Amino acid sequence: MIKLQKKIFILIFTFFLTAESKAIIKDEIFATVGDKVITRSDVINEIKTILILNDQVYSEDIKSKLDNAAINSLTNRLIKKIEIEKYPNLRFEKEDVFKEIKNYATNLNMDVDAFKQVFVTNEINFSSIMERIEIDLLWNSLVFAIYKNRLSVNLDEINDQLLSFNKKKNIEEYLISEIIINSVPEDKIKSTVEALKEEIKNEGFESVAIEKSISDTAVKGGNLGWVNENSISNDLKSKIVNTKVGEVSEPFFLPKGILFFKVKDKRIVENTINLEEAKKRIVEAEKMKMLNMFSLSHFDKLRRSITIIYY
Repeated sequence: MIKLQKKIFILIFTFFLTAESKAIIKDEIFATVGDKVITRSDVINEIKTILILNDQVYSEDIKSKLDNAAINSLTNRLIKKIEIEKYPNLRFEKEDVFKEIKNYATNLNMDVDAFKQVFVTNEINFSSIMERIEIDLLWNSLVFAIYKNRLSVNLDEINDQLLSFNKKKNIEEYLISEIIINSVPEDKIKSTVEALKEEIKNEGFESVAIEKSISDTAVKGGNLGWVNENSISNDLKSKIVNTKVGEVSEPFFLPKGILFFKVKDKRIVENTINLEEAKKRIVEAEKMKMLNMFSLSHFDKLRRSITIIYY
């Protein structure tokens, strides 16, 4: 297990913290999202959480970016919460919550108990992480229920893709992160892409992902974890394979967004996936890609329909 930077963020936020200021902050309304409220203490705890999930330490240099990232994250979560509360029959599997908690911990090279202790140390109620995951799971269930009849996969294309299935004993896996930004008019694509690349160069991929990405992975710096080469479509694979470790891919254009990958690492693993399993994973990945696009589109409609006021 690695040590998180600066001894696990012990009292990262001494810049906020006299007992008197804490009492004031807790009661201060920062924003309203529909009928929901964001308090200043919510923002502080969200900043702490973002730093923890990305193994970063607070500094004045990144204060404004952290503020924006925390506000966006809280606002987006409340918009989703408002929508899913309209559908009380939505359900999620408890084991999926614990699986995601384990993923968070693994990304930080920690076990689950150590991961929970980080939140205790930084005076954050761990139930906030549970709620974050539950909202995402319920949102995914809602999007699937609404759009499942529009999920169509071209099996002929997938079968053609499987002609390149790697049957070797050892294959590659890629540790990747993503940034997804909203689509822009065609005449602004070049300048938008160049501007984002410059930001990534100056500020780092993870920092830009936290602040700018519209994907749910933003709060984790865009981290997608390890991806097996036999589990991804050829169009995405070509982008990833041709990107060196530490570098950022060329943009991949989605129906509702622009996607960038950073390849953080590559490794050789034993190939345990047979052809049928590869086909199943690719079909699932294609459906998930479509669901993500439906999710972004549905969320965008909701955001434009909800009154958001910042104080």
